Amino acid sequence: MNTHQVRPSTLAVSVCTLLLQWPLLPLARAAAEPAPSPLLSEILVTARKKEESLSRVPLSLSVIDAERMSAANINKIAELTEFAPNLSMTETGVSTQMYIRGIGSGNNQGFEQSVGQYVDGIYYGRQQLIRSPFLDLQRVEVLRGPQSILFGKNSIAGALNLSTARPTESFEGHLHTLYELKAGQREFSGMLSGPLSADVRARLAYRHLRERGYLHNSLLDRNEVRRDEDALRLSLEWDLNDSLQAALKLERNAFEGLGRQIEIIRDEANLNPAGSDPLAGLNFSQILQVLDEPHADTRQDFRRQVDADEFSRTAVSNATLKLAYAGDRHLLHVVTGLLHYDFSERCDCDYSPASIFAINLHEKFTQFSQEVRLDSSGISPVEWTAGVYYQHTDMDSDEGLEIPENSLLTKLAIRAAEPQMRALALLGGSAALRINRQRSQAWALFARLTWSLSDRLRLVLGSRYTREHKNAFRSVDILDTETGTAAPGSLLPRIYLEAFGIHSRQLMGLTLPSGITLQGHHLLGTRNENSMTPQLGFEWESNANTLLYLTATTGFKAGGFDARANNPFSFEFSGERSTAFELGTKKRFADKSLEINLALFHTHYKKLQVSQFDGRLGFNVGNAADTRVRGLEVDGRWAISDHLDLAYAWAWLDFEFIDFSNGNCYNRQPPDGALVNGVALCDFSGARGQYTPRHKASLVFDYSRPTAAQVEIFSSLMLNYTGRQNIHDNLDPNFLIGNSVRINLRAGLRSRHWTLAVMGKNISNEKILTYAGNVPMTAPVFGTNTYYAVIDRPRQLALELDFSF
Repeated sequence: MNTHQVRPSTLAVSVCTLLLQWPLLPLARAAAEPAPSPLLSEILVTARKKEESLSRVPLSLSVIDAERMSAANINKIAELTEFAPNLSMTETGVSTQMYIRGIGSGNNQGFEQSVGQYVDGIYYGRQQLIRSPFLDLQRVEVLRGPQSILFGKNSIAGALNLSTARPTESFEGHLHTLYELKAGQREFSGMLSGPLSADVRARLAYRHLRERGYLHNSLLDRNEVRRDEDALRLSLEWDLNDSLQAALKLERNAFEGLGRQIEIIRDEANLNPAGSDPLAGLNFSQILQVLDEPHADTRQDFRRQVDADEFSRTAVSNATLKLAYAGDRHLLHVVTGLLHYDFSERCDCDYSPASIFAINLHEKFTQFSQEVRLDSSGISPVEWTAGVYYQHTDMDSDEGLEIPENSLLTKLAIRAAEPQMRALALLGGSAALRINRQRSQAWALFARLTWSLSDRLRLVLGSRYTREHKNAFRSVDILDTETGTAAPGSLLPRIYLEAFGIHSRQLMGLTLPSGITLQGHHLLGTRNENSMTPQLGFEWESNANTLLYLTATTGFKAGGFDARANNPFSFEFSGERSTAFELGTKKRFADKSLEINLALFHTHYKKLQVSQFDGRLGFNVGNAADTRVRGLEVDGRWAISDHLDLAYAWAWLDFEFIDFSNGNCYNRQPPDGALVNGVALCDFSGARGQYTPRHKASLVFDYSRPTAAQVEIFSSLMLNYTGRQNIHDNLDPNFLIGNSVRINLRAGLRSRHWTLAVMGKNISNEKILTYAGNVPMTAPVFGTNTYYAVIDRPRQLALELDFSF
């Protein structure tokens, strides 16, 4: 926010100066005593569905390996954002959102993600799966830009390619423990791996985490979010013969949170003229006190007041079977995946100490996928990959808005003079239940070839054809919570319509005084879509250490059905398309101690899918007609000496809605856009999107030096900068937050078999917001402009102990 800008503190600058002086001492010695340049280690990736060096992959790509994830204590995707340019993620009250280059999927269970997540080749496309904690990963690859050919239709912004650790040829094990002081985080993980026979290898990994939380709920006198996470994975590899290998992975991941990392942080008064409204001139916190409710703290101070027991529980199961056959001239890969999750949560989404309303959500999702891919052996001048992909999904979600008997709305109704406000007294003990069912079937044919026109010049051609069928059902009913049956008559459903904009099935055929006859809320829809996404590129190796590339590619994300709207007008939304150009280079200098990767990109999105708050209790989905994204990304490594390495990254992003005249207005914004179904909207053409900082950068210094006792001293200093960005779902300019700098440090001792370390995250204790929105119902019911925000973690200090054998 303009009034809550985050700036690097004096402490942060002092700590940086002090810490940098120690690891940079080898630079002075190197100047006095010239020595051979150290070499950078080779990084292997599978961004093109085959293992190859990062320096040979012609796209903008960040890699975080197991060693880096351990050094930075990275346990989930949200913590990756510090190390990957133009990657953003946040958890909101009832959703999870991930963005690459400012493109992502908003707050709606009907969305598939614009940033595809793939775990060992299996598509994890639903928003709740983004929250899954990591377990025993080998590496994470962040691929920026459309990845339509090899990864699929829904990777229109980019892809996260996660690879779990494989069973080993020799027996080994690893134990890890961590204790974080402030939030009481306790983590334990273990791994055993090795041969079961001459042809069979296995790997068993387990992780457990508990935490009491970093926000204090002063109303319930407890810390939140209380986290409890458990994950177990068994991986098997079997060499059936010299040419055929099978791999089976079975995994169960359960994670639960009590409470939310959300607090009310800004509260602007009701602007109605005095005398016409008894609440005129009061803000939301003052209104609560007038109605004999507890005071709401509206400062950003890691304290919240919420009366309900909020929870979020998710259980994810996955079975993946891979078959790999190596013929004389071809390689055959068959990947079969079964994915299921069950997700339940309760949100006190008025975010206040008063009992007003709560949201109950239950979602089940099942996915079956099958990919068959044939690769050339790479002997001829033409290397190619071709395959077929099939996917079937079922998603059922039920979302209930529950208004208790003692709701604050009934107190407000008793004091109100207007008949419309007095009618709110009837809401106590009622609920609005939204039921959503969606099914989809998709199949695709894809091919990609690289033709070596000469020893240094290569032509790249690719295309993917996708066909998809979707059907959906959505309905809303107003219920009596005591009986669980539909409320009789139309009085209560009509109050829901007038107060909250919620259309229900009971209103079907009702004619309003305006003459409009309501169609009710019982919707069925079917979509059939086809898409062809071609790609053209050139690669030129000017010498052994330099790769230049130019790529033109297209992307496609299927349309679908809105799962969260409260009105029947917002149901079906269109598919989106992109056209992207990228010019880049990957350069290693002659001594191979310094590498630079650079990518210049320009992308146009047509009918970009967006979701914005409707100002009351729902989110409406639409399409922004034309969006342009362009920028520059630079990253690389530098082996400064035998003891000191530097990893760096910087991104510049220029994002603009070229044509977005049908956006939902933020509270108190005068409408100036399109008129849709009688609702005046706002024109955001020319605006930047959510999570689009102009600059983002990171520096990581790794220092190590052995001692005479065969013990190594090591330290890692991580500096992360994020420029100004808007974090409000409706782009309210009040939440164009200032620059932020995050400083992390890890230092300790290690030998061949053990590691002892102390770790600090956000050691300058910056207050950082990751998402903001208007508190539901405060504007239409109380007339205030009240905001809540998701609060990132304050300073963390932890002790770690690892043991390997």
